[in-house]
Amino acid sequence: MPTLLIKNARYLGEPADLLVVDGAVRALSSSIEAPADAHIVDAAGNILFPSFIDVHTHLREPGYEWKETVATGLAAAAHGGFGAILCMANTDPVNDDAAVTEQILEAARRSWPHGPRVHPIGAATVGLKGEELARMAELKDAGCVAISNDGRPVGNTELFRRAMEYAADLGLIVIDHCEDPYLAAKSHMNEGVTSGVLGIKGQPDVAETIQAARSILLADYLGVPVHIAHVSAKRTVDVIAWGKSRGVKVTAETTPHYLTLDDTAVNNYNTLAKVNPPLRTPADVAALREAVKSGVIDMLATDHAPHAAHEKETPFDEAPNGFTGMDLALTVTYGLVREGVLTEADLIRLWATEPGRVFKLPVNSFEPGAPADFFLFDPDLEWQVSPETLHSKSHNTPWLGQTLKGRVAAHWLGGVKIA
Repeated sequence: MPTLLIKNARYLGEPADLLVVDGAVRALSSSIEAPADAHIVDAAGNILFPSFIDVHTHLREPGYEWKETVATGLAAAAHGGFGAILCMANTDPVNDDAAVTEQILEAARRSWPHGPRVHPIGAATVGLKGEELARMAELKDAGCVAISNDGRPVGNTELFRRAMEYAADLGLIVIDHCEDPYLAAKSHMNEGVTSGVLGIKGQPDVAETIQAARSILLADYLGVPVHIAHVSAKRTVDVIAWGKSRGVKVTAETTPHYLTLDDTAVNNYNTLAKVNPPLRTPADVAALREAVKSGVIDMLATDHAPHAAHEKETPFDEAPNGFTGMDLALTVTYGLVREGVLTEADLIRLWATEPGRVFKLPVNSFEPGAPADFFLFDPDLEWQVSPETLHSKSHNTPWLGQTLKGRVAAHWLGGVKIA
C-alpha cells in the first residue's frame, strides 16, 4: 500500500497535513514534508473529518431491492462520508436469522470490498412480530452488533424486558423504536395545528415519550443499557435527561431532519416530508438542537429510509414513511455549523466518536496508529439535489430539487480511496 500524504487540509479550523502509512495514521500536523515514495493529494483547503458512523439505516436488501440494495446504499454511505453503517432488521425475510445476517455481510463484501463496512442489527423478536424473542446469540455470532424491533415497536413490556436482559448478557444494546402502538395508530404526521389545518390524523408527541420512559425505567430497574432511536420530541428529551441524571445507562440519537424541519414541511400534502416519528413543532426542533449540543442526545443518525418514487407519488395517507438520508446528512448538519448551533468538533463527536464508543466500533482519532478512515469535505460547493446527484437508489427526500452547500470531495478507508 503506497504512502499517502494529504496536503493543505483544515482540521478543526487549523491547517493540517495528514500522513498515512500502511493504512494507518502516521502523523497529523500543520506541515509535513513529503516522503520520497508518497502519493500526494492537495486538499485545497477542504475540511478533514474522520469517517462517520451511521447507527441507524435501512439497506432494504434482502426483499426490497427496488428501493435500495446493499451496493447502492453503500454508495450513498461512501459519498456521504460514512465509513461504517448499522443496518436495521426490517428486510424480507427479516434479519432474525444468522443466514440473513450472513447474506447482508456477503453482499457488502462483494459490492464494496474496501468498505464502507456494514454492521447488521438483528431483530429483537421473530419476524418483528413482538411475540417471541429472536435467537440473539446466533445473530451476534453471525455479526450483529445490536438488536432492535425498529419500525414495529414491542408493545409487550414483559417481552421487551427479557429482550433487554438477554441482549445485555450478550454484550448487545437494544435500540428501541419508541412509539406507543395505540396512541400512534393510523397517524400520518404530528398532532397539532398543522394536522388540524390539513385534516390529517396526527400522532401526539407523548406516543414517543411514553415508550421512551418505559425503556428508561426498565433500564434503571435492570441496570442494563438501552438506546433510544430517532428522538423527535422535546418531551422525550426531558425524560432522557431525567434518566441520565439518575445514572441510567441510556443513550439516544436524533436525525438531521428533526434538527432542521418542522411539521409545516408537509404542507400541500408533501409526501416527501412524511416520516415516522413525524416532524414536530419549532419548539421541538429548538429543544433537540440544545440536546445534541449539551450531550443529552449522544449522537446523530440518518434513519436512511429509501423508497421508490412511485411509492411516494400517492395520497398522503397511503405514502410510506421515511427519507433517504446518507447522501445529505453531512450537508444538512454542516448547515448547523454555519448557523452557530454546532461546531465541527460537535459533528465529530456526534457522527463518529460517540457512535464508536457506544457500539464499540473503531474511530479514527488521527493519533499515530489510528485507522486511516477519513474524508475531505468541501463546505463551499453548491449542488442541486436530484436523482442524478444522489447515490442512493431512491430519491425520497424533502430537499429534492433544492440547491444545497457543502459536499464530500473524497473518502478513504484504511488508506484506500473509496469515493
